[in-house]
Amino acid sequence: MTKLSLALSAVLVGSASAFSMTMKAETGATFRRDFLQKGAAIATAVAIPAAANAYAVPDLLYPFEALEPFIDAPTMKIHHDKHHATYVANINKATEGKDEVDILELQLNALEAGPAVRNNGGGHYNHAFFWDEMAPPDQAAKSKVSADLEKAINKSFGSLDEMKAAFEARAAPGALFGSGWVWICVSGDELKLVGTPNQDNPLMKGVTDDVMFPILGLDVWEHAYYLKYQNRRPEYISNWWNVVNWDKVSENFAYVTEKKAGVPVRG
Repeated sequence: MTKLSLALSAVLVGSASAFSMTMKAETGATFRRDFLQKGAAIATAVAIPAAANAYAVPDLLYPFEALEPFIDAPTMKIHHDKHHATYVANINKATEGKDEVDILELQLNALEAGPAVRNNGGGHYNHAFFWDEMAPPDQAAKSKVSADLEKAINKSFGSLDEMKAAFEARAAPGALFGSGWVWICVSGDELKLVGTPNQDNPLMKGVTDDVMFPILGLDVWEHAYYLKYQNRRPEYISNWWNVVNWDKVSENFAYVTEKKAGVPVRG
């Protein structure tokens, strides 16, 4: 008998004892009906695993239309409410009945855990990370690269403009074929530019030579841009800089360099 069955039996037996005095005053049929109704309610409460919905799609920090004209509202709504929600539903299904693990911690051994965790756990983390590094264009324009991050960018790429150019080249269809992500990561004492296929990310052991910690990432799956840009991925990439929140990216850099760990995400 499973722990769940034992717990349920104990609850139902206790409930039956509590009803014993009442049973004498009721007909057998009435009592049985009430007992079964109350027992079913208790069973439902007990039977739901604590980790059945361990992960959730976080609300956006801005309205769907807030990133216009660079990312359109219909794309944001479908991307967030449908695509991200599907990854969350699937990772909850894949981990049902297992000990709850923070989505960040789940990344490290995702390849060993199998395709369901790798694809859906990665999809959840990547998207939760992606939403929070963006902001409405007017807010993004006022955001600043911190002095520490600027120093790291200059050391690794030469300048912010050179980093952007290298990033755009790495995200181009010829460089990252099909679906995937492009990242700026902390690796040791430098920044590295990395492209990953599908929903992989550099936090996953085995995806890159060494585990790295992303501070900036771009989704280049077609569902992220096709409604507005169709096959013009380079235009989407270059326009995306207009909604990057450099305050958040700088926070990510500060966190990673201090903690030597990945950035936690909501959801």
